[in-house]
Amino acid sequence: MTASTTHDLVIRGGQIVDGTGSEPVPGDLAIDDGLITEVGVVRGVGSQEIDAEGHMVTPGFVDLHTHLDAQIGWDPLLTPISWHGVTTALLGNCGMTFAPCRPEDRELLAGMMETVEDIPREAILGGLPWTWEDYGGYLDTLEGIAPAINVAGLIGHCALRYYVMGPRSVEEQASDAEKTEMAEIVARAIDAGAFGFSTNRLPAHVAPDGRPVPGTFADAEELIEIARAVGPRDGLMQNVLDFTDPVFCKDLLRNLAQTTGGRILFSYGVGADPGSGKGSAAFLDQICEGGLDITAISQPRGSGFMLGLQGLLPVRSPAWRRLRRMDFESRLAAIDDADLCRELVAEAKAEQGQTLPADQVFSLGTDRLPNYTAPREESLGATAKAAGEHWSETFLRIARESRGKALFTFRQFNASIEALEELFKNERAFPSLGDAGAHVSQIMDAGWASFVLSYWVRDRGLYSMGEGVRRLSSAPARVVGLKDRGVLTPGMCADVNVFDAETVGELQPEIVNDFPGGAPRFIQRSQGYRATVVNGQVAVLDGEHTDARAGAVLRHSY
Repeated sequence: MTASTTHDLVIRGGQIVDGTGSEPVPGDLAIDDGLITEVGVVRGVGSQEIDAEGHMVTPGFVDLHTHLDAQIGWDPLLTPISWHGVTTALLGNCGMTFAPCRPEDRELLAGMMETVEDIPREAILGGLPWTWEDYGGYLDTLEGIAPAINVAGLIGHCALRYYVMGPRSVEEQASDAEKTEMAEIVARAIDAGAFGFSTNRLPAHVAPDGRPVPGTFADAEELIEIARAVGPRDGLMQNVLDFTDPVFCKDLLRNLAQTTGGRILFSYGVGADPGSGKGSAAFLDQICEGGLDITAISQPRGSGFMLGLQGLLPVRSPAWRRLRRMDFESRLAAIDDADLCRELVAEAKAEQGQTLPADQVFSLGTDRLPNYTAPREESLGATAKAAGEHWSETFLRIARESRGKALFTFRQFNASIEALEELFKNERAFPSLGDAGAHVSQIMDAGWASFVLSYWVRDRGLYSMGEGVRRLSSAPARVVGLKDRGVLTPGMCADVNVFDAETVGELQPEIVNDFPGGAPRFIQRSQGYRATVVNGQVAVLDGEHTDARAGAVLRHSY
């Protein structure tokens, strides 16, 4: 090409990190008609150019675990993950989907999503058009929404089982005929574009009537029958398991992998003991023995409920419930009332008032960037002890001093960052599990990709830049089954990030009321991203969305 050649977009002068695990090399990248056309020295000019000097140029990131199935209906920008370099999101995890669904069952599925994933039912019912019955029809509906980033989907066990078995799906085992019917529906869903199937065996995930969601106690043979339909179609099987019975989990995952001959994905984690990571990694190695294609994902840091004056409060006693019912400004005024604060503290000191272990609660600080890795000696309990206070007094004092902006995280999951490091050394364990679109007023992990870059790559050095980017791009793309994304090479779809490795990171979470009906949710913006390109169009520039809505509803082919 000559210097006069015009490309649609040229990203010039950056450090190319191609997604294969190779380390950064200087170069340019050209894009035409939504595809990467040149990598290296691009002599032609671009109709649009991005100056990437001092920045990494990488493939777009693939988020393996989201619940944006409903939010996409009213937020086609798919925030917050689109602020964090994610260009493809996998929907339909944990067995929770809206298809297949008969019209008379819509409220039930919406209610189930509300009780399991903390997505308001009325927002779901009012924010989606509900024009489908089968899974292919759901994908057709998403195409009409025109999302800003790509989405891929799994058909979920809960909706599938209820569709076939009705009310019996919760507590009864399926007949042989019903198992066959479920497998046939899954096969048709994959033929229509689903990338696979998801299931959920956590007893704590309950339907609106308080009973476990359909499929929780389905016998293993039901899943094996479905696996027989998924395998020949090169589909993915995603699992959420109850690890109180690790032998059952190990056997099930291995049987699924052997039956499909393909990719199995499951959610995993470590304990509070720093030594638990080695055990978790060893267990994963055992599951994968014989070369089975099984991948574990886990939150990249300690995770759990977010507490603070903006959101959840740590005690459920009468005075705290009064505070909970107030809006933010009223809460701020209330904690300036010394008499009310004495009442709040007295209730928290009562044995029945303390609902969270203060030694597992940590302040995110009040700096621009949240502190997710504070050591044990900086827990809320330890801070209170050092100050000669009850933990509730410390909580209220920090809330007053920050004028309500301070947030705390309860490290319910992955409490030991040292243990996580051991797990993430394993080739089959990936940081992920951001749960975007779910638990929206309770938890905020959707910035997980930025945390991987800022902490596990830059601060901790667990991954080199090349390996960190691989684990965010081509590796999860392979797990989903995406063959045209995840690597910067000519002919691949042009999903690209440009970011400053020295500053990339998450900003403090904040509560907004932008869901239908004014329902609250946490969002989290990022810093350090120059641009995110989706299918050749700039979707986010300097942290703000453009008018481009170039995302595709990706459909599986085999």
